[in-house]
Amino acid sequence: MSPSALRRVALLALVAVTAVTGVATGALVEVDNVVLRADGGFQPQTLPRQRYAPIEFHGRIDISGRRGREVPPLQQALIDFDRDGRLSVAGLPTCAPDSIDDASPAQARSRCRGAIVGTGSIAAKIAREGGAVQARSALTVFNGPRTAGLPTVVLHARLGPETHAILVPIEPRRGGFRYRARLDVPPIAGGAGAITHVDVEIGRRYRAAGRDRSYVSARCSDNILETHGRFTFADGTIIDGLVEKFCRSE
Repeated sequence: MSPSALRRVALLALVAVTAVTGVATGALVEVDNVVLRADGGFQPQTLPRQRYAPIEFHGRIDISGRRGREVPPLQQALIDFDRDGRLSVAGLPTCAPDSIDDASPAQARSRCRGAIVGTGSIAAKIAREGGAVQARSALTVFNGPRTAGLPTVVLHARLGPETHAILVPIEPRRGGFRYRARLDVPPIAGGAGAITHVDVEIGRRYRAAGRDRSYVSARCSDNILETHGRFTFADGTIIDGLVEKFCRSE
């Protein structure tokens, strides 16, 4: 990719939960032909300062083209999670991608019920002769098998006639972020499709080895939990930046 084809814009830290009202505001960024809106949050908002406590979190992304133009396909998403977050998969069942790559959303959830860690929805715009059509699907996040020693999730959806079961590795990080999830988006409808919406809620409490566990936990050591995202599109656009959420310390 030539330098002239590479365009970057920071997604500023505009998503926040106010200390009094709990009202969330969303981040909006526009660059060239891409309009991206992001929002999210977690519960509970009051967390211990030192120890980790179970949480559930949700996120939403909407992507559109400016002035009615076509949306460029999303090719990759890198999501980094705050140092004060923690993932637990010990004793949690796993779901292999090839066990659900022919399944409908309902069938996938039935086959790998014990491995579900999140649910949501996804939509894509598919260009066709006579006009674009919208394809929508339930989205399921499964705890995936370890790959090269790393935990993974499997994202499952059926957009039109295509079923996608995508393995997403979760890598440890250093510094301000503990984990990075890397999603390489496969071509949708032979490259004619572009993701326009994703929403997901993630959280799972379970019992293993005689202990109560939570798939995701967090603490509030500095009153802020950050998520960093880097989104790469087929037209060369890259959107990179932070979303912050305030938390309260117990």
